[in-house]
Amino acid sequence: MKQSQITSDTYIVEVSSLSHDGRGIAVIQGKTTFIQGALPGEKIRCKLISQHTRYNEAEILEVKELAIERVTPGCSHFGICGGCSLQHLSNAAQLKLKQDALIEQLQHFGNIKPQNLLPPLTMHPWGYRRKARLGVRYVIKKNKVLVGFREKRHHYLADIHSCPVLHENIGLHINELSNIIRSLDNYKDIPQIEVAVGENATALVFRHLQPLTAADQEKLIAFANKHQFHLYLHPNPPNVPHKLWPVEQPERLCYYLPNYHITMHFHPLDFTQINFEINNLMIQQAITLLDLRSEDEVLDLFCGIGNFTLPIARHAKRVTGIEGSERMVERAKENAVYNNIINADFYTTNLQLSTTEQQKPWLQKTYTKILLDPPRTGIKDLAPILPQLNAEKIVYISCNPATLARDAGALAKDYQLTHAGIMNMFPHTEHIETMAVFERN
Repeated sequence: MKQSQITSDTYIVEVSSLSHDGRGIAVIQGKTTFIQGALPGEKIRCKLISQHTRYNEAEILEVKELAIERVTPGCSHFGICGGCSLQHLSNAAQLKLKQDALIEQLQHFGNIKPQNLLPPLTMHPWGYRRKARLGVRYVIKKNKVLVGFREKRHHYLADIHSCPVLHENIGLHINELSNIIRSLDNYKDIPQIEVAVGENATALVFRHLQPLTAADQEKLIAFANKHQFHLYLHPNPPNVPHKLWPVEQPERLCYYLPNYHITMHFHPLDFTQINFEINNLMIQQAITLLDLRSEDEVLDLFCGIGNFTLPIARHAKRVTGIEGSERMVERAKENAVYNNIINADFYTTNLQLSTTEQQKPWLQKTYTKILLDPPRTGIKDLAPILPQLNAEKIVYISCNPATLARDAGALAKDYQLTHAGIMNMFPHTEHIETMAVFERN
């Protein structure tokens, strides 16, 4: 690889590949160097910004030869705001990057290769994000309240006026949020806003460190009324959030699963998938891959509010959902009742604990199929007991290819990995959601 030095810390290099998080990779001074915004095949002029024992980091000063995969970012704040990292890469190239990363992680951590690659699940890459935690901070030098995400490589909030990956109900109103907070008496006491966009309403949950004055609450109500937001206040924990406006409506948002005639209700602070379109495709694919029959007994681990459990119930004899949060289990039960689903059971169990839980009633049963949707940590403690449940097939939803690969290796004695593929839940970011199918040997 060619390299020429311009100054003591400025170089012209050719970029050879991409890291898993979308940074270009080149070799400078004999050391692997990660370059934010650089793409393979490009010749760039860059500047070293940090040096470490095993690698360096650099920033682009000029792109001398463009890669064919490079596109114009769809957001004017790209490169400053840290919310996205791949807007300069074409959608097709983003999908390939994530699929290649999945295959590499399976090989590296699990020493395993899927028999079949699933086509990527993808939809429109803009305005997809329905949940977000927006930072809020008053900046004295700007005499302005900033609302949004952190800058790249910094703890400072980026100064943005809109966000095209957020659902338009909120992404187009960043400036107005900034202005209304700045107008409050307590403008310095609001550190963040939780955003949740349902099919029926958009909710804003204002975290505040000090009690808000009556005048401030009236201003926020007027703002929420103007934009038809549902407004919640969340006093400094351990206090619970409460709805401020409109008080006559229940504290629930909802989303629809039209293929299963199901309406899912959730609180704005509940965990739900941020991309409703991909969520619908994901559920359809999972149910297809489970190959459900009317006699199947299915176990849904990490079931949340029943996102997979209730659609599965439409096709199986019975489904048992397990979740660590008692509040989420109660929400799942509420959703089952609302949708007249009577063949779904729910239990609260901490699934991150090891197998001292054998006395749990749901562990005394056997199941024909299992669905897993764990957090990033995966199923390290569950993997040894899953084969004891005698399921013929496991569908594993993962938000971390590395832990999926580790767990695939642990399951390999009893199961073979027949399918794996990516789901583009978070376009323009390095986050990789995957689905894998394991069938009993």
